[in-house]
Amino acid sequence: MAVQHEYLHSAESMLTATGGKTTVTVSTQGFTTPEAFLEEAEDLLVISPYTERDHLLDLKSLDMENAILAQALVQLKCLRPDYATAPYVDTFNWREVMEQVKRLAQQKEHRWKGSSFFVVAFRSQIPPTTVYEDLGMLDKAAHAEATASGGFLKYWFGSPDKDGKNLATCVWRSQEDARKGGIGPAHRRAAAAARDLYSHWKIDRHRLIIRDEVESWEITDWA
Repeated sequence: MAVQHEYLHSAESMLTATGGKTTVTVSTQGFTTPEAFLEEAEDLLVISPYTERDHLLDLKSLDMENAILAQALVQLKCLRPDYATAPYVDTFNWREVMEQVKRLAQQKEHRWKGSSFFVVAFRSQIPPTTVYEDLGMLDKAAHAEATASGGFLKYWFGSPDKDGKNLATCVWRSQEDARKGGIGPAHRRAAAAARDLYSHWKIDRHRLIIRDEVESWEITDWA
């Protein structure tokens, strides 16, 4: 995704959904009734700060490896305050996420097959003139569009530091999914606005490799 921000939209109608030890608040916006929400909730996953229906990942659309990784990425956490400039691999609790991948595979009695995933790190700097609400509107629309395109497993973003520097990151099933997710009208609007909203931005591409049985993993530069 081409935009990230610190402004979050809060919905009026909310339900609390609990999965394992993780509790998240999920908006009922986009569902016809609370009952309809509950019927679908088992297969829907919150993968970003946005909790409306259009922003949730449908686990039924994924194979087992991608579904397990998406569920494990719910536990993704930033480990350091200088995430905007720190080395990407050292920024998040990847070891804990991989432990959860292995745990979930065992719980599901699934033999994990070696897989790789496409990871994007968007590093940016905003000037004092940028209005966070403008970023928020563009980002939210782009996220819904990317989710609808398929294969979008995780989206995380921080808040700008004292110099306006920030980091956002996406995990995709594949590079092709990321390409398809970024060609819609919402992404075109975000890209057109980037010149005015950012003083600097850079996109780094990585490959997350998780080998057979989750015996080892690594994050490398995409090549």
